[in-house]
Amino acid sequence: MSRAIPRLRFEQLREDLAAALAPKFERLGYLGEFFAATAHQPDALAAFIAFTDHAKGELDMRLVELIALTVASLKQVAYEKNQHERLAVTLGYGRDWVAAVETLVPDASSLAPRERLVQRYVIAAVLRDGRDCDGLLEEVAAELGAAGAIAVLMVLARYSAHALMVNSLGIGPPVRSIFDDGDAG
Repeated sequence: MSRAIPRLRFEQLREDLAAALAPKFERLGYLGEFFAATAHQPDALAAFIAFTDHAKGELDMRLVELIALTVASLKQVAYEKNQHERLAVTLGYGRDWVAAVETLVPDASSLAPRERLVQRYVIAAVLRDGRDCDGLLEEVAAELGAAGAIAVLMVLARYSAHALMVNSLGIGPPVRSIFDDGDAG
């Protein structure tokens, strides 16, 4: 964990940011370390929260979770991966679906065709920093429409930015992976 950036407590947050994070704080019973660190830039964090809320547009939540898990797996961000594993199971997608996503081999998985397509694009975009992915992006746009393809880009950008910050700050996972021994998910 980076010690250069002190973690703020919930009561230290600017009033509007505290109000925006209150539901999450009350649900979890703690202020997530990502928010505790990044709250030093309250305007930017508030915009990041709003971006997160709006980025997915009308994108199916299953695809949002697929993107989150794919980026977190590729960028080795246990902080995000473990939480999204649990969310995917809570949403009813199941452990087998999570495991299929996390193999990062879409064409050899049990994922639905649309999910395989989106994951192929996300993997290529992350590994190539978005270069030489236009053919795959065109396929995504043909499948999801322009608004859906842009939503995929926005969600991908959100989770990539989050991964960069979490890894830079050395933030560890607040919960275990659902695949850790003894964890029923």
